[in-house]
Amino acid sequence: MQLSTTDYLEEINKQSQSKFYDWSYHKLLQAGFNSEWAHTINSIVLLFLVILILLIIDFIARKVILSVVTRFIIKSKNSIDDYLIKNKTLKYISHFIPLFIAQQISPIIFLGFPNWLKAINKGIEILLVLNIMLIVHSALKTLRDILKTRKSFADKPLESYLQVSQIVLICIGGTITFSILTGISPLSFLVSLGAASAILMLVFKDTILGFVASISVSANDSIRVGDWIEMPKHNADGTVIEINLNNVKVQNFDKTITTIPTHTLLIDSFKNYRGMQTSGGRRIKRAINIKISTIRFMTEEEIQDLERIQILKPFIEQRRLEISEYNNRSQADQSMPVNGRKMTNIGLFRAYATAYIRQNPNINKDMISMVRQMDPTEHGVPLEIYVFSNDTRFEIYEGIRSDLFDHLFAVITYFKLEVFESPASDDLRNLSIKIDQTHLQ
Repeated sequence: MQLSTTDYLEEINKQSQSKFYDWSYHKLLQAGFNSEWAHTINSIVLLFLVILILLIIDFIARKVILSVVTRFIIKSKNSIDDYLIKNKTLKYISHFIPLFIAQQISPIIFLGFPNWLKAINKGIEILLVLNIMLIVHSALKTLRDILKTRKSFADKPLESYLQVSQIVLICIGGTITFSILTGISPLSFLVSLGAASAILMLVFKDTILGFVASISVSANDSIRVGDWIEMPKHNADGTVIEINLNNVKVQNFDKTITTIPTHTLLIDSFKNYRGMQTSGGRRIKRAINIKISTIRFMTEEEIQDLERIQILKPFIEQRRLEISEYNNRSQADQSMPVNGRKMTNIGLFRAYATAYIRQNPNINKDMISMVRQMDPTEHGVPLEIYVFSNDTRFEIYEGIRSDLFDHLFAVITYFKLEVFESPASDDLRNLSIKIDQTHLQ
């Protein structure tokens, strides 16, 4: 509501005005405008003039002052001020200058318009609150970036904590803003908000669950940034690249990104390979299926031939002595091969594989290392290699495993053994040809 001429003159007498305001107001009166129009036009012109001045001040604060500060910070060896520039903390602080000036001169411009003055003051106060929120938020982001450089915080879910802080900041800023707009005290607003807590719990259910999950994950140290996890239910198999309030981002080995809701880490199972990575060894567990029909006793000539294998020779010499002592003691009839003890080709191959693994420099000697025979199946007798490589990196590990089995597959024929293979089309074709040749003969 606009003041009448009488009320306006009384307001003039009550308050001290700017000489410039008085001068421009009287100039408009001399130009033929009545007091109300002169007052309105004077306020509008001064408003645009002040806005222009505030924009210039803001430009100077951001471009001139900040540029000087930035050059000084760049020369500084401290990294904290670099993060302040990156997160625009100083830029938001510079906005205080025009807002403070606007708050001081608005009563002069809108002296005769109390309703306008009240609304503009509320707007400036809200802008100040928003600017403070931006400063606090940028400071929190700076704190996050600084903590990321610390080794003890590098694998912690800092994004989750930042997002929780943002939510708290928004709630506080929203409460203060609502209080400014309505004139209700923040405490009364919070009391009335308690009645709607059930609705808020429903709306922010996922956020609350994510927050609880983030705290639990951090407290139990069940997952960190950089961990390799496997979660088949969500088709995730790769490295954790981010943990925030609502989800966990996993970069799979095919470079795709899988997003998993954070709270599912509490209710669904997942496999974390961190223990394997920190142990210094990665398990190799693979079997060679030996064709059962090729398993037999070895003749002395064949044993002497295998004795030329350097890593197998000590085993053969010791085993020959043990067998000889046992057979002499039991007076076994050597004319029948079944009597007494004999060396078998699969036993010698197992001994060779064990000796080869023990002298392999790529195998971790501090962990379990064995070659074991599994239960026979329709695919032969599985001879399982159960060892740990001394390098957990994926590409190195695969190379170690491949080299190990390349060698074992190559030497198995020296032990008169065959690896089981399902018949291929060529096998059936050759068998058919042999049958036809037999019939022709």
